[in-house]
Amino acid sequence: MLPFARVTIIGLGLIGSSLARGIRATMPTVRVTGHDANDEVREIARRIDLCDDVSDTAGASVTDADLVILCVPVGAMGAVAAEIAEELPSEAIISDVGGSKESVIAALREVLPHATIVPGHPVAGTEYSGPESGFATLFRGRWCILTPEEHTEEAAVIRMRSFWETLGANVEIMTPKHHDLVLAVTSHVPHLIAYSIVGTASDLETVTQSEVIKFSAGGFRDFTRIAASDPTMWRDVFLNNREAVLEILQRLTEDVTMLQRAIRWGDGDALFDLFTRTRAIRRSIIEQGQDDPAPDFGRTHT
Repeated sequence: MLPFARVTIIGLGLIGSSLARGIRATMPTVRVTGHDANDEVREIARRIDLCDDVSDTAGASVTDADLVILCVPVGAMGAVAAEIAEELPSEAIISDVGGSKESVIAALREVLPHATIVPGHPVAGTEYSGPESGFATLFRGRWCILTPEEHTEEAAVIRMRSFWETLGANVEIMTPKHHDLVLAVTSHVPHLIAYSIVGTASDLETVTQSEVIKFSAGGFRDFTRIAASDPTMWRDVFLNNREAVLEILQRLTEDVTMLQRAIRWGDGDALFDLFTRTRAIRRSIIEQGQDDPAPDFGRTHT
């Protein structure tokens, strides 16, 4: 038995459109209603038949939903919740796909004090955005982290677990605070570093006479892929998970200082030991199926 019969997706970008496609592929009897604040996005969604129905207002999209998933930047969660508060059915479950969780729970709970809220974060995505960038298999074999509050009914969490597992995701339960710290390490700070490195390279273009772009090696090239991610989404992630991000950045600053010292004093053993340990981490990621072992990340070079 499917966990939900009527799902509303608010925000039809990469994640929202992938959800719509994934639901249709794995739960074809579920009715999917979509909404996006952008008029052009709604028209595209209708043209490509992304959902069973695309509503012009957020409130209208949730009137008969038993699951509402907010796929908007984390900084917009509270405003969207306010738009749907009056029309939201009392028995509906509210979830989201945001990259920070403590701030999202606080924003939703302020506007929807009595709603059943089961926050979620599918750890999946690409550097592309928009309703035409999604695909049904985006979540297959990836992790989705659920961060329910302590008082959340177990039945609601079980339904959300079943929903994501039907889409092909692996599901993990965490506290919101632990999620924000873990993702600061694995996602948020790496994105911040990528934005910083690519920004520095851009600033140096006049010094290097455009050779930074012309001779982009694999490392810099892969940083540019990360740095091409949606700027609104990542701005909001950093502002809403600032404590965890700043904590990890402080630790990173100390580690970079250690590397600087090792290079200055010719401490090859320290560098070799670190590089050996980090190489093992890469192997572990491949072994757990979180990346492709193909050389150069599977690029064809044709």
